[in-house]
Parts: sequence; structure tokens; C-alpha cells
Amino acid sequence: MAAALVVATLAVGALATPFASADDLKDKQKSVERDIEHAKKDLDESSSRMARAQTRLEDARTQLSGAEVALATAQGRVAVAQQRDAEMQIELTDAEAALTQASADLDTGRADMHTQQDHVASTISSIYEQGDPELLAFAALLDSQTPADLTRSNEARNAIVGRETRAYQELHAAKVLFAVRENQVEAAKEAVAAKRDEAAAHLTEMEQLEADAAAAEQSVAALVGERRTAENEASAARAADAKALTEAKKEGEQIAELLRKRAAAALRRARATARAQAQSGPPASSGGFLSPPAEGPITSPFGYRIHPIYGYYGLHDGADFGAACGSPLYAAADGKVISAYSSSVYGNRMIIDNGAAAGVGLATIYNHATRYTVVEGQQVKRGEVIGYVGSTGWSTGCHLHFTVMANGKAVDPANWL
Repeated sequence: MAAALVVATLAVGALATPFASADDLKDKQKSVERDIEHAKKDLDESSSRMARAQTRLEDARTQLSGAEVALATAQGRVAVAQQRDAEMQIELTDAEAALTQASADLDTGRADMHTQQDHVASTISSIYEQGDPELLAFAALLDSQTPADLTRSNEARNAIVGRETRAYQELHAAKVLFAVRENQVEAAKEAVAAKRDEAAAHLTEMEQLEADAAAAEQSVAALVGERRTAENEASAARAADAKALTEAKKEGEQIAELLRKRAAAALRRARATARAQAQSGPPASSGGFLSPPAEGPITSPFGYRIHPIYGYYGLHDGADFGAACGSPLYAAADGKVISAYSSSVYGNRMIIDNGAAAGVGLATIYNHATRYTVVEGQQVKRGEVIGYVGSTGWSTGCHLHFTVMANGKAVDPANWL
């Protein structure tokens, strides 16, 4: 593609033979236009499709990168949630086991308390069947004959009272232990309920995370398909553009040959005319023969540059004037319109033969116009409005791509303006 531009491609379409006259050029050009229109039905403005496909491809790549990050994040959160779910199941199982054990201990404590209550009742009944311990102890004191009898009576009384006291203490301890176990059971129940509520909430979160991961995976799959489609479209558009450039090279060579012949003829006519009447101009290096073709600054001069749409390095065979959309285009010098047609590369295009100037045959070419106001075969005067600035063909915005041909070869317009 770059090589095609380096040799100064001028239009789209293949021409079979050199042009002998403006009429031949017109006939051939119409044939080329028919070929272009036929190709457009299949390619549908391949250059525009190429730009759109590249944009879609870049967007798909950017979105795919983000979607892959989102998928990885979602999958990571699901993995963490699954691990936490397993831990919560263990915690719930432990809590339920603790509740079961606490309930069993409560049952045991209840049985122990009932047993102790029966033991206290039996002990008290046994003691009081023998009489009131206090009265028996007092009677024993009265019956005591010696200090030893008194000591034995007191010890017997203490034994009876201690037995009763121990029975009551054991019953109290059983009741306290039973209350503790009741509290343990309630706490275990609350723990199980909390774990179950936490597990239910976590299950909802797990379902949402898994849904997010599934959505992210679907997004990645869709974007992969979008990228593949964009790549295929970009490849097809690139192939179509390469074909257009190859054909443009062929037609450019044909037009250059025509202009070389017309330039040679103009020079022969100029040499046949008296030197005083010959049209003269400055050398190509000093400039000044051509008038500005449009109002506005030169935004991209003649020379090698990076293509603004496709990004390759190639020859820019003219000067771009940054003129507003719809502003006038002016004839840069007197001449004859030898061709006006539409090209998928250069858009609406016009070629004017300006005759002999500064020892060369000169022609000027106007590209990307929205339309022209003059037609093939028409004579134009310097400064005459010949059309209006546009953005047709391969263009990133309204401007005039102005090409100057000297003896059929593109030269720097700055040396002639």
C-alpha cells in the first residue's frame, strides 16, 4: 500500500491504453467510473469499512481486556466465597453438635437433679423417723453421765446435722448445674440460628457472584466473537484497499503519461512561438506562477509522512489546504479541464492542463471536493471558482488535496505558489 502511494497514485480504476486526447480520457474515465461503481457494490466503500473495522477491533480489544479482568475478579470472589461456604458449613456443624451435646447434658442434669431431690427427701425422712435431731441431741446431753458421754452425744448430733446439710448442698449444686446447662442450651440454639442465617445470606451472595461470573464469561465470549468478526472485516477491507491502490497506481501511470505527452506538445507550441510571447514563469525552485487554489493554510505539505487513516509511511504527493467545508476552489492558473470524475481514494477529482510554464508542461489536480462547477473540455481562468471544498474519498475532514504535475511527475506545490 505504501509503495503504491510512493509512485504517486492518482485515481481508482485500471486503464488499458494511453490517452491520445481529452475525449479519449473522458471515454476511458467513464469506463473506469463504471468499473468503480460495480466494485463499490461489493466492497461498499472499502476504505471507510477499513476504518470502522479497525475502530471496532480496537474497541473489542479494550473491552475484552476489561472483561477478562472482570471475569478473573468474579472467579476469584467465587473461589473465596466457596472456601468461606465450606468453613461456614463446618462452623454450623460444630454449632449443631454443641447444641446436641448441651441438650444431652441438660437431660443428664435434669435427671441428676431429680435423683438428688429424691436423695434429700429420703435422707430427711430417715433422719426424722428417729425423731427431731435437735430434741434427740438435747436428750442425749441430759442423759450424759461423763464428759466422754457428752462428747459422744455432741459428735452424733454433728454427724446428723452434717448429713442433712450435705444433702441440701448437693441438691443446690445440682440445681445450679442444671441452670448452667439450660443457659448453655439456649446459647447453643442462638449460635445455630445465627450460623443458619449467616449461611442463608452467604448462599444469596454466592448465587449473585456465580451469576456475575457467568455474565462476565459470556461477555468475554461475545467480545472474542466481536474481535474475530472485526479482524475478518478489517482483513477484507484491507485487501479491498490494496486492490484499489494497485488499480490507482495503474491509472496514475496512464494519466501521468497523458500529462507528459500534453506537456511535451505544449512546450513544442511554446518554442514555436516568439520568445517574447512565450508564457514564462519562475524556475520551479523559486515559485510564484500558481495562485492559491483555496483559502486557508497548508496543513500538510508535500513529502513523506504517516498516513492519517492507515498509519503507514508514504509520499504525500500534494499540499493539503485546511479550508472550510463548502468554501470555494479556485483555478490556480489558466487552463483546460481534461478530466473530472469520482474516485474511491481521492473522492471528487479534477485535472486541469495549464500548458507550458517555466520550461515544463504543467497540470494541476484538485481532490476531495464536494462538487465541481466546471466540466471536461471547459477553459478556465486564473481565480475562477471551479468547485467547492469537501471530504470525499479517503479523507479525515474537509480540505483540498492540491497536486502539481510537471512533465507528468508530482512536484512540491510550494515551489509554484
